[in-house]
Amino acid sequence: MIADIVSWFAEPLQHGFMQRAIFVGLSVSFVCAVLSCFLVLKGWALMGDAISHAVLPGIVVASLVGVPLVIGAFVSGLSCALLTGYIKDHSRLKEDAVLGVVFAGIFALGLVMFTKVETDQHLMHVLFGNMLGITGSAMWQSLAISFVTSIIVLLKYKEYMLYCFDHVHAQVSGLNVKFLQYSLLVMLSLTIVAAMQVVGAIMVIAMLVGPGIIGLVVTKRFSYMLTIAISASCLSTLMGAVTSYHLDASTSACIILCQALIFIVALSYKTLQNAWVTRYAKVA
Repeated sequence: MIADIVSWFAEPLQHGFMQRAIFVGLSVSFVCAVLSCFLVLKGWALMGDAISHAVLPGIVVASLVGVPLVIGAFVSGLSCALLTGYIKDHSRLKEDAVLGVVFAGIFALGLVMFTKVETDQHLMHVLFGNMLGITGSAMWQSLAISFVTSIIVLLKYKEYMLYCFDHVHAQVSGLNVKFLQYSLLVMLSLTIVAAMQVVGAIMVIAMLVGPGIIGLVVTKRFSYMLTIAISASCLSTLMGAVTSYHLDASTSACIILCQALIFIVALSYKTLQNAWVTRYAKVA
């Protein structure tokens, strides 16, 4: 039985394309999990969704003018975030309402451009990911973005945590709240560009929200939440990649399904734990 399990995991790792896919997938999963905790704490889940969809027009334009797709995706996603912030600051609308209008409009524009503009490049992997067929340049781009973003977030860990938990307290404490806000948006846009090449623009939001939600379900302490989120994200990537190999199914879809399964297990565990604590308290 144990030998079969080991063989099930070991067989995909004998192939070079699977080794590259899992390696870059784990690096992206790590940074997505780290940012996920801050997004969940800040209530920016919809912001991640908006930016991940808003990259599409930039990608189409980049393919037409001949510049790297990651540059177009980054500029387009960041523009969506900055435009949302500008409209929110200069109107009485709430952030979620502004996001709903802005990202839907930009994504619709991207879909029109995607279907009408002819280009030599295959852009479908932008929507659905291309983890198993990732090129060398795309792999190094994702690895570089993941490494730099992870280092910055971890170095500014306490400042970002205070800002996401209570931005008023952060401002009173003397922190540059605007800098923290926009730097977090920049890193979010970069991370989405990195993850987009692994799971695609449509499913990247799951990688940016799911791990943080799993950590929040299990614990209320942020340091533990961060550890649980990283573990769940990396485990789901490993399990999803191996499962997709054996089932000959979409790798990104399998990763997200594994993440959803981990969430269900975490939620069930916490529910049973709370029920047991309540029952024990009544008996006591």
